[in-house]
Amino acid sequence: MKFFHRFAYYLVGLVIGLFFVSMIFSGKDTRCNYFPNARVLNDLRTKPFHYSDKATQILAEKWIDTADIKNTLEFGDVDFDNSNTEFRKAKLYVIEGKTTKGQEIILKISNREDRATLEDIIKK
Repeated sequence: MKFFHRFAYYLVGLVIGLFFVSMIFSGKDTRCNYFPNARVLNDLRTKPFHYSDKATQILAEKWIDTADIKNTLEFGDVDFDNSNTEFRKAKLYVIEGKTTKGQEIILKISNREDRATLEDIIKK
């Protein structure tokens, strides 16, 4: 078989395979969270989110907004060295991020099985 014929068969199979793969994954909300940072942030975003009394007081100071918190939960970095993931009931994650004004912040979030609670907001 000539090279041209083998290449044509390869391309036909590749196109058919890409078609089936696109049909399988279209319409699904698939995420590729392979790294621990992405898995933790995705888990926190999908749970019901609550604010502690201390976090509510800090939000009332108006230097930070809930949009900044959502942005940090989307693009922030989880500091696993300072996080406490040993608890059975709740894990405390320390997440570093920025506000829309460029101010660096640290969020301390308690992650339980049924909900996530913002415990503290710290200016860096």
